[in-house]
Amino acid sequence: MNLHTIMSSSFLVIVLHLTFSISTCFADDGPLQDVCPTALQGDRSQKLFINGFPSEFPGLNTQSLSMARTDLAMDGMVLPHSHPRASEMMYVAHGTVVAGFIDSNGWLFQRTIGEGDVFMFPRGLLHFCVNAGFGLATAYSVFNSQNPGVASIAGSMFTPESEVVQRMVERMLRLRVMGMGDDAVEMSLFE
Repeated sequence: MNLHTIMSSSFLVIVLHLTFSISTCFADDGPLQDVCPTALQGDRSQKLFINGFPSEFPGLNTQSLSMARTDLAMDGMVLPHSHPRASEMMYVAHGTVVAGFIDSNGWLFQRTIGEGDVFMFPRGLLHFCVNAGFGLATAYSVFNSQNPGVASIAGSMFTPESEVVQRMVERMLRLRVMGMGDDAVEMSLFE
């Protein structure tokens, strides 16, 4: 065998190894069992489960999913935060919400979504939502991880009363009155 053939074969083996080993890092591990065997079984005669705790319904555990409900009062908002281990899909059940995220190049992508609409927040990117209606807005979020984690920039870097947070809140409220037809608006929330 010549040197070129050996190098080509070695390169191919390395590329294949990296391809298959990296793909295992992109999602939660598969569950080892259908339900958590150590969870309390609760009352199995009930047809309706009052809460989502594993003690009441152990089938919710180990499924690599989680959900959240967000209730926003008029002009209410969820300050910019990210989920380092999950993407988020938000469904608006009631009201009107401006939802947006900031990509790694600093572009702001936003959309006004109403009842029945869905918005997707990519994994690890800063995102927010603001109630753009004149009443209560309710949204449900689904995460593709059992433990999505939360990294809040406002809460971890500044006190809630700081001038930086107040300016950021003012700018986010201005998003409500901006022309919302644009899918992407280049602007800095932190100037």
